[in-house]
Amino acid sequence: MICLTATSQKRKLIWSDEFNKNGLPDSTKWSYDVGGHGWGNNELQYYTAKQLKNARVEKGMLIIEAHKEKMGENEYTSARLVTKGKADWKYVRIEVRAKLPKGVGTWPAIWMLGTTPKITWPDDGEIDIMEHVGYNQGTIHASTHTKKYFHSIGTQKTATVSVPDCSEKFHVYALEWNEETVTVLVDDKPYFTFKNEHTGNDAWPFDKPFHLLLNIAVGGSWGGQKGVDEKVFPQKMWIDYVRVYQ
Repeated sequence: MICLTATSQKRKLIWSDEFNKNGLPDSTKWSYDVGGHGWGNNELQYYTAKQLKNARVEKGMLIIEAHKEKMGENEYTSARLVTKGKADWKYVRIEVRAKLPKGVGTWPAIWMLGTTPKITWPDDGEIDIMEHVGYNQGTIHASTHTKKYFHSIGTQKTATVSVPDCSEKFHVYALEWNEETVTVLVDDKPYFTFKNEHTGNDAWPFDKPFHLLLNIAVGGSWGGQKGVDEKVFPQKMWIDYVRVYQ
C-alpha cells in the first residue's frame, strides 16, 4: 500500500523497502547483527542471520519474530536487521510503518547509529525513533544519546507518547532530521525534539551519516525490568515499509 504523509510528499524518495518479495530480507539493503552476548544491556536473545523464522518477508510485510528457544547460552532467538554497509544517510526524513509485539519482556526498536568503522557509544550518537517495552504497553519512547546526554549519567533526552493500539494497528514512526534538530513523530505528529546547541560533537554528533536498525530484543536492563513472560512467545514486529526522503 503506497500512502504518503503530507510532509513526505514535499521530498524526494531516495531509499525504500516496500517488502514485496517473499523470503529472506533483501540482501542488497539489509545485513544482520549476530550474536548473544547481551548487547550491552543484558539482553536474553541470540540474534540470528538468514533464519526465516526470525526475519522474513511475507505478504508484503517484513516480519521480525522472537522465539522462546535455546541457542547456545541464550534462551531466546530474534533478529536485528541493519543497513550498515548497505546504506546510511544524513539530514533526512525516515518513515517506518509498523505494528509492534506485545507482552512483558519484549523490547522492539526502530533506531539509528552513527556509521563509523568502530562505533564508540554514546560518543558517535544514537537516535531512537521508536522503542517500546512490553511491561508498559502502549507507551512509545523516542530518545537521543550523545556523550553529553545519555542515561548512564542522568542527562538523557527522551519523550513518550501514548499509542494504546500500537500492537493491534499499524502506525507510522518517523524521524525528521536536519542541521538544527532531530524530531520524532508518530502518525505525522511530533512529540520529541532534540536541538543542536552548537557546542561540538559531545552534544551533537548528528552531522554525519547514520544507519538504520530494526529489532526485537528480549529482556535486558530496561526491557526486562519486570521480568519476561515466556508464555507470550513467539512475538512479531510487522513492518509494512521503510522510506527515506531528502
